[in-house]
Order: sequence, then structure tokens, then C-alpha cells
Amino acid sequence: MNFFPTKSLILGLLLTGSILSCRVKNNSDPTPSGSGVDTSNVAVNNWIYDNMKYWYLWTDKMPEKAKTNLNQNPDDYFYTLLNDYPNTDRFSWIQKSSDELTASLNGINKVFGMKYSTYYLDNNQKNVGFFVTYVIKGSPAEKAGLKRGDIILTINGTQLDVDNYRTLPTVETATFGLGKVSNGVFSLSGSTVQVTKAEVQDNPVHYWTVIEKGNKKIGYLVYSQFISTFDNNLRQVFGEFKSKGVNELVLDLRLNPGGYISSADLMASLIVKNLNTNNVIHSDEWNANVSKDRPGYLAPTKFKDEANNLGTLNRLFVLTSTGTASASELVINGLRPYMDVILIGDHTYGKNVGSVTLQDSQKRWKWGMQPIVLKTVNSKGESNYGTKDGFPANYAVKDNVIPYKAWGDESETLLKKAIELITGQTTTLQVAPNARVSVSQLKNEPLQVNESENPYQNRKEMYTTFPK
Repeated sequence: MNFFPTKSLILGLLLTGSILSCRVKNNSDPTPSGSGVDTSNVAVNNWIYDNMKYWYLWTDKMPEKAKTNLNQNPDDYFYTLLNDYPNTDRFSWIQKSSDELTASLNGINKVFGMKYSTYYLDNNQKNVGFFVTYVIKGSPAEKAGLKRGDIILTINGTQLDVDNYRTLPTVETATFGLGKVSNGVFSLSGSTVQVTKAEVQDNPVHYWTVIEKGNKKIGYLVYSQFISTFDNNLRQVFGEFKSKGVNELVLDLRLNPGGYISSADLMASLIVKNLNTNNVIHSDEWNANVSKDRPGYLAPTKFKDEANNLGTLNRLFVLTSTGTASASELVINGLRPYMDVILIGDHTYGKNVGSVTLQDSQKRWKWGMQPIVLKTVNSKGESNYGTKDGFPANYAVKDNVIPYKAWGDESETLLKKAIELITGQTTTLQVAPNARVSVSQLKNEPLQVNESENPYQNRKEMYTTFPK
């Protein structure tokens, strides 16, 4: 049996197994015979179980194979193996197409290209609106003119409501009816945009600027996902910050669900004060199987020598939400032993474990699974944010004043608070009091701060490369 991790997402970590392969003898794994390959549920589930037994962080909590039902649908079978699902392990998942899985973890999806929050429009709690928080550069949505702050009230002429708001966005082509607000009342503006889904890749270095307030030069960066393809873009932005003399930094991670650990390590190395490549960012804890076979995986990850490291920051301000997860939380946790990290917004998601993508190297089936395989701790051995409360905000600010302000607008709710804390002065800029309650909040579900029309973009993950 071949254990072959490919590009992987880890609880906030993304593990990419470029060459890693572990061959384990497995007498129960069916061997193809004749001209056909056994792709029955039993064959697939044997593969699932044996891979999980070797890699899964909680391998000691798995049931004995003989006590499992190998005839189940693989999608159902996988979840019977998880540790206290959906509580202790609320992160592992399986998908029919490993290709689609790895593409989505790299920000590649067939989408309109936007993220939004869903709010009730009135006290009747019937009609709702999509309030656009983020539009992917170069996406169909951006090309059609959609932008952060827009309000979508209808799709193909149908009003969004609590019964259809999940299904209407699944169409391939949509005509969005845009809305306006006056005195707290939302209505159609008369403007529409037509958008057809296309495959796009998100550049996570979405927006940056430098805000000058007296002797304060505040770097502000909106970073939407830790994707290693765009690491040089991140370096370039910090090069601009450094050349402009930035002495305060506001890192906007409220829409960031995680990504590659290597990119999180880069981010930390660009920010940390007094960069020292002997200092540890984090260490990873694996199960007994992996720890024994691959002791190198236990080696701590240290800061990298980055020329554009800002170097002089005494503190970091991070804008957060319940969608701030995984690799985002890794940066927060990794930097805390070395500088003040001040969180503004809502508590974070709470994911201190990482996963890896596993697919069949013999290509007998297309299933891909994303099980949790490690736990991460900082240089002080701290990892106490792995609950549904995550990291609490130092300054709790509700991000529910809508329509949303443009990125970099100094009256934007969370950025406004960060500027006040940096300057010590309360701004006179006012924001409209159009606070709303989200649909999901009233249903006691996670707040839809990072909702996308593509469900895989809502995963809270963290990826990395396997140690060599």
C-alpha cells in the first residue's frame, strides 16, 4: 500500500508532500487482478483506514478495523474513524476528487469570485442580502464591476430569503440585482450585473497602503490566504513598507482561513522584531508512528533570513474574525513570545492542528482526504487556542456595520479602532449605524464573516511542506 501525501492543508497548516511516500505492507488491501481494478467501497475503505491508521494525529482513538463497516459509502465511512467528531476533530474531511481538493487549497476554484456576509434586511427575518466583503482580482465578479461594499438583493430576479440564499448562488450564470440603503431601509437600486463563473486563482496579497498620522507610518495589509505561489508578492509589499519607513503594522486577517505553513513562517519572519534565525517560530507534534519513523519532523521551525523584515516593530495589530483560522493563528501564536500581538475584532476560529492531503498513488480512485496529522506549539510550548473560542480579541469590535467600507478607508470599523489605538486619538469620522444580525448568527451557526459562494473556500486550513 502506498501512502502518498500530495499538497495538503493543515488545520491552518498546509502540508505538501512533494516526494514523501511511505510504503506499508497491507495484506487486506485488494490487489488488482485481471483487466479490472477493485474500486468497491470495501477497497476504498481499506485504503482510507490504513492511511488514517498511520497518519492520523489521534490514531490511538480509532476503532479497530474489524469493528468498522467497510461496505459503507467512503464519505460516510471516513467520519466514523474520526476522534469525537465533530467536537475534538471538527476539521478532517474527505472529498471525491483529490484534484479539486488540492486546487481549492491553492485558491483555484470555479466561482463568481467574491465573499460576502449574509444579513437580514428587516425585523421580519425573511428577506436577506449578500453584503460583499471581498472580490477576487481578475475574477468574473470584478470584471462585472462588483466591489467590496456592494449589496446583492436578488439573483436572476428572485429576492434572496432565508429559504433560498444557499441555493441561488449555485447557478453558473447569474444576474445580480444590487441594493442601496437609505435611513436603514434596503431597496433595489435599479442596477444589475451579469456574472458567469470561471476558474480563477486568488492573489491573497489583496490590498496594502501606508497611512501617515504624525510620526506614525502605519502599514496596512489585507491578506486573504496563505498561498506560497504569491510569497514574492508578500516580500515586495514588505519591501515597500520598509522603504517608506513603516513603524506600525496592521495586518488584516479577518477573511483569512489559513494556508501554507511555509507562507505563515515567511509572514512571521517579515514581521518579527530583531530577526534571529536561531529563534523558533513553532514546533510540530505528530503521532507515535510518524514520530518514530520520521524524527526529523519533530525539528522546530525557525525564523528565516528575510531582507525585507521590518525589524523595529514593538507590536503588531491584527484584525480578526471567527473566520481567522489556522495559519493565521499560527502567525499570532508564533510571534507572541517575541512581541506584543494585539487582536481587534472577534475571537479567532481556534485551530491549532494541521492536516495533509492523502490520495491514492496507484490512481485506482480519485478520493482525496484531509485528515488532521499534527499539532503546532510556539517556542514557549504554548498552543492553548485550539477551542471554538480561539484567541480572544484584545479589543472586541463588531464587524457588522454595513454596507462595508472600502479597504483602507479610515472610518472602516476595525481599521478605525486600530488607528485610534496607534495614535491615541479618537477619530471624528463617523460610520452609518446600519448594524445588522446575520442569518447564521440567529441560527446559532458560525458567523458568516468569510462566506464564499464556493464551499471549499470556507474551509479553515493551514498547509506546509513536509520536512526533508
